[in-house]
Amino acid sequence: MLKDKVALITGGGRGIGLSIALELARNGADIALFDVNADDLNTACERIGEHGVKAIGLNVDVTDFEAVSESVKKVADELGAPVILVNNAGITRDNLLLRMSEAEWSSVISVNLTGTFNVTKACLRGMTRNRWGRIVNIASVVGLMGNAGQANYAASKAGIIGFTKATAKEIAARNVTVNAIAPGYIRTAMTDKLSDEARQTLEGLIPLKRLGEPADVARCVSFLCSCAADYVTGQVLNVDGGMVM
Repeated sequence: MLKDKVALITGGGRGIGLSIALELARNGADIALFDVNADDLNTACERIGEHGVKAIGLNVDVTDFEAVSESVKKVADELGAPVILVNNAGITRDNLLLRMSEAEWSSVISVNLTGTFNVTKACLRGMTRNRWGRIVNIASVVGLMGNAGQANYAASKAGIIGFTKATAKEIAARNVTVNAIAPGYIRTAMTDKLSDEARQTLEGLIPLKRLGEPADVARCVSFLCSCAADYVTGQVLNVDGGMVM
């Protein structure tokens, strides 16, 4: 389905990002990963390569526009210009607003929102030149409903939703679609550390009564990158088991 396409996934070394990369690789895309953890990148590229596609991993801080631009050029030189972009890199620095430091606020905004801007801008020229592109931004249900102790994270994810809609309108004429996915509670290394009681409390908030799996998000990304979603742009797809309706 995605044969001969080059996909770039930020924060792709593990977790949801790696699951997305593996799903796109299964569908034939060559994969480039940006991550700040070199060890994760090496392991991830080995797993992706098992699907018979090319894979490269670059140690990139998405908050550094010059580093991002140079790294996108390296991807283009080695694999071809990325025409699929998944902006997945993100961090949390949770705290109540009255206790939140400026550093906790600015670091989350810089990685989650400015990082999305940086990588998108660096990839757009190649997509518009090819007259084809698919951009999927990983937002969060927290950006839709808010969450106590996460003013910084909620603001960054709400910003990604606005960024998605504005960018979709700007570049639709070039056959580049831009959509967002808003995951709910997804099973990751962090949620695996929760007590049984805490996990049951979370599951009680979800109509489907279970946490999501990284693959649930990955399959939706794959749909938005495929020809099945050629007429879908500027949309936010909640992958949350029914939390936000």
